[in-house]
Amino acid sequence: MASHLLKWVHFKQDTEGRDVELRYFRDSSGREVDFVVVERGKVLMAVECKTSDSTIDKSLRYFTKRLAPREAWQISATGKKDYQTPEGIRVAPALAFLSQLT
Repeated sequence: MASHLLKWVHFKQDTEGRDVELRYFRDSSGREVDFVVVERGKVLMAVECKTSDSTIDKSLRYFTKRLAPREAWQISATGKKDYQTPEGIRVAPALAFLSQLT
């Protein structure tokens, strides 16, 4: 997942001149999100990766409320569920997430 996201970030930098970065995010309380895409200090996308379908990660919920990213995703390598929570977190298989990176 990291390779795909980094490739997408570099593509946006090279083709559109956007000032985007791929980061890992963890606060002082130990809550973390696997990947965060940031543009000029604003969080565009938060991505939490799981092996299979599972409940929404507590840290992802917390950061979605606090950081208000444009998109928040919990993706799974082998899961089949695809839905959006009331908070706006999209739960989807990895293939569904990767296919929307344009």
